[in-house]
Amino acid sequence: MEHQQEFESILEAYPVRLQNFEGPLDLLLHLIKKHELNIYDIPIALITSQYVEYIDLMQEMNLDVAGEFLVMAATLIHIKSRMLLPRPDPTQEDPEEDPREALIRRLLEHQKFKAAAELLHERETLRSAQWTRADGPVLEIAGEAPEPEVEVDLFSLITAFRAVVERSKARPKVYLPAEQIRIEDRIEQLLSRLSETEACGFEDLFEDVQTRAGLVVTFLALLEMIRLKLIRVFQSGVVGPIRVYKRQRPADAPRPLHDPEEVHAQHVAEHAQHVADAAKKEGE
Repeated sequence: MEHQQEFESILEAYPVRLQNFEGPLDLLLHLIKKHELNIYDIPIALITSQYVEYIDLMQEMNLDVAGEFLVMAATLIHIKSRMLLPRPDPTQEDPEEDPREALIRRLLEHQKFKAAAELLHERETLRSAQWTRADGPVLEIAGEAPEPEVEVDLFSLITAFRAVVERSKARPKVYLPAEQIRIEDRIEQLLSRLSETEACGFEDLFEDVQTRAGLVVTFLALLEMIRLKLIRVFQSGVVGPIRVYKRQRPADAPRPLHDPEEVHAQHVAEHAQHVADAAKKEGE
């Protein structure tokens, strides 16, 4: 019970907003790619079940699921219910549209714009690579070329993390005294480990963690490191291993959620204001 309360308190302390990463259409495209489905003939029952399962998992980890994700879940359930109704005679002059048709159009349009954005990003990366050393993975030129690594999306990370959690259940139970795990401390530990090698396997970053709370904090720390542009995460193929690379933090990188300098400056300002208020009161 004590460990469960610790786990829940950690989740409450470190919410992660999904809008910083991906949207509901990205999740659907991820599921279609993962299960090798035909986007023009989506098995709506399977995709709805998988989608709702992901939403439940994200909420369990206190990922701040935006309303648009829940709207899409309701849309999928509505389409699923319509698919269960008797279909009209296709020989009619004005046959009813497939309930999935509007969703398929949205997915195709989103896929098109996403591909265009990725192409522009690749061109920018190639242009930058002419002047600077890339901080991503470098592939061998000679010999048989390995399967190229692609940058991982949020939902692939969630899938990988779910596998880590499932494997941890098979370990012998170790009951440790409850301790407050600070996400900024975990980030420092992960950065230190990544400094020792060119890259590290995603699962290897969890091997020293003994508790479920520790697993969650490690995962949230990795998400925060992605947001801060401290790391890049790549995967070989759809089901290949995921590798984490440390990168140099650019000047335009977002600030940490708990920046020590920012907190110190705030405390100094508050103290100065308190002294000024006290002096003003004495003068009156």
